[in-house]
Amino acid sequence: MTRRKTPPRKLHSGHFAFMRALAQGLDERASWDRYLGLEGEHADLRQVRRTSAWIRDQFAAAARREHRPGTARLILLDPDRFVSAPAIPSLAEFAEASGMEDFSEAEQLEAYEEAYPSAGTGGQGAPAATSRRGRVIERQLEALRWLQGLVAQDPKPGDGVAAWLNPSLSARLERAGIPTLVALVERINAIGARWWVDVPGVGELKALRILDWLHANEEVLGLQVGVHAETPRAQLSQVDLAAVVPAATAIRPYEKFVLPAELNGNAGRYRAPREKCRLMAADDREAVGAWLASKKAGVEDGTLSSTQRAYRKEAERLLLWAILERKKALSSLSEEDTTAFRSFLSAPPATWCGPRHRQRWSPLWRPLEGPLGTVALRQSLIILRSLFGYWVSQGYVVGNPFAAVALPPGPQRPLGSSRTLTFAQWDHIDALLQGHCDSQMDRRLRRSMHWLYATGLRLAEITAARCEDLERVDYRTDDGAMATGWLLLVTGKGGRNRQVPVPGELVEELGDELARHGFERQVGAMSNRGTHVLARFDSGVKQPASWSASALYQALKAFMAEASKSLPESDAEQLMKFSTHWLRHSHASHALQGRGVQRPVPLQVVQNNLGHVSIGTTSMYLTTERDERTKAMQAFWKTKI
Repeated sequence: MTRRKTPPRKLHSGHFAFMRALAQGLDERASWDRYLGLEGEHADLRQVRRTSAWIRDQFAAAARREHRPGTARLILLDPDRFVSAPAIPSLAEFAEASGMEDFSEAEQLEAYEEAYPSAGTGGQGAPAATSRRGRVIERQLEALRWLQGLVAQDPKPGDGVAAWLNPSLSARLERAGIPTLVALVERINAIGARWWVDVPGVGELKALRILDWLHANEEVLGLQVGVHAETPRAQLSQVDLAAVVPAATAIRPYEKFVLPAELNGNAGRYRAPREKCRLMAADDREAVGAWLASKKAGVEDGTLSSTQRAYRKEAERLLLWAILERKKALSSLSEEDTTAFRSFLSAPPATWCGPRHRQRWSPLWRPLEGPLGTVALRQSLIILRSLFGYWVSQGYVVGNPFAAVALPPGPQRPLGSSRTLTFAQWDHIDALLQGHCDSQMDRRLRRSMHWLYATGLRLAEITAARCEDLERVDYRTDDGAMATGWLLLVTGKGGRNRQVPVPGELVEELGDELARHGFERQVGAMSNRGTHVLARFDSGVKQPASWSASALYQALKAFMAEASKSLPESDAEQLMKFSTHWLRHSHASHALQGRGVQRPVPLQVVQNNLGHVSIGTTSMYLTTERDERTKAMQAFWKTKI
C-alpha cells in the first residue's frame, strides 16, 4: 500500500518574528509563547530546540534556492560566538585598575599590550568582538526581512493541517479525519466547544492554542470559528445555536426545515373537507405539531417529553423524505408512497446518515444513523400509523396510507430477555458499587444504579424524581405487625401518575447525602423541596440541579464498560451493549422470578412499578418462571387426564 506523502510544513510570519527576537537577544520563552505557542509548551526544551533548528534550516534552504549561499551561512551563524571571551577594558580602565594612573601613557600602553596582546590599537572604544557581533545581528535581521518577503506565506483553507501545525498535533488531527484547515474549522463549528474530545491526544490546552492560531489567521483564511465553539453550552442561548445552521429546504431538523409553499399540504391530495376538520392547522407542519401536542406536554419549561421526541423523530424523517425525495406533501402520500418509505428506511442513502447524538443545531446532524433494524422499523411504522390515525380522527385527511403497510414481525423472545442482567452479573456489579463512596460523583452513580434496579423506573422518571415526591407510609406485615415504608410518586408516559415502593435503605442513604452537603437529613423536610433524588451537590449552590438523562446514561455506560473487564468473556461481551434500560428489564425479571427464599413479586405489583397500562406487557418479562409453570401443569395433567 502506497503511503500518502505528507506535505512540507510552510513558513509563516510567526517563524520570522520568533527568529528576529532570538537574534536580538530577547527572552526565548516569552518569544516562543508570543509567536509559536501552537508548537507546544516552552518548558519542552527539546521541542523548542528542534523547532528552532528546523526554522533555521528552512531559512537557509530558501536562501540557497535564491543562490545566496552567503546569506544561508549568515542565518545559521550564532552571533554569541563573537562574545565568548571576556570583555577587554579600555586603556584608561586598565591603568586605573592596575594603579598606573601616574605612569606615562607609553608605560601604560606597554603594560596593557602585555596583558591583552590581542587588544589591537590600544583598547580605545568598544571591543572589536562586541562590535562585530552587533554587525552580524544587523545583517541577520536584514536577511530575515528579505527572506520573509520572499518565502513567508499566508495559510489557505485547503492547506493540509500538516503544513502549518506541529507535526505530532497535525498527525493526531489527520487520524481523526481532519486533513485540512477548512475541515478543522468545519469540525469545530459542527461539534462546538468540546470538539477536541473526539480527537485522541488533543486536550483542552492544545485545542485553545489551535483556536488562538485560527483567530490570528482568520482574515487571511476567510474562515470563522463560531461563538458557540468557544462558549460552554450552558452559557449559550437558543438564538446562538439556531444561527449555526440556517433554516432551509434541505436535510434539516423539523424546526429548521422550510416547507415549500407548493408542498405544504394546504392543497394536499387526500385532505378532508375543511368544514369537517377539527384542527386549526393551516398546513401539514402545523398538523404534525398538533399531533405531538396531543401526546401531552413535556416538562414545566415547555420542552418535549421523551415520548414526544421519539414521535417527532419519526414524523421528521417522513416529512423530509416526502418533500426532498418524493416531492409530495405529507397529506398527498399514498399507500405506494408509504411502502416506498418503508424500503427507504431499510436502505437510506449515506447522505441521510450520521453519528448518533449529534446536536440538532449541528451541521453534522442527520435524521438516520443507518438502515433501521427490524424492531426499529416496526416501531417507526407503528408511530407513523398513529400520526395518520390521529389526522383521520380529527378530519384532517380522509384515509391512513400506513394502515395497510406490512409491519415487520414482532420480537418472539420474552421482553428484555437479551437485555437483562443475570443474578450473578448484578451481584458482581453491586459488589463493585460498594467501593464507590469517595466522592459525591461516585456516590451519586452508586445511588442511581440502586434506585433504577430497585424501582424499575425509566431514565426520564428517575432524573425527574424530587424529595417531595417521596411519601412515608405505615403498612401491616404478614404477621400483623406495623412497619414503615416509602412510596415515590412518579409521572410516567401519558402523564399517568403512580406510586412506586422504594427501599428504606435508599431513602436513608439519600438523607445522609443531603446532610453531608448542608441540607436537612429528613428527606421530606420543607427545605429539601425541589431537590432531586439524583441531585448534583455542587459546592455553593443553594438549589442543586438534577443529573441530566444524557449525562446519567453516559456515566452508567462507562461504569458498565469498566465493570465488564473483570467478568468472563461471554459476560463482558454482553455488558458492553448495556444501556440504562437494562436495569428496568432486570428489575422486572428478577422480581417476577424471586430468588432463594424470596417469593416472586405479584405480576400486578411489577406492572405498577413499570407503569405498564397492560398487564400483558409486563407478563412478557416472565422467563424462567415460565418453565416452572409448564412443569407444574405437566404434573397436574398427569393426575387428571
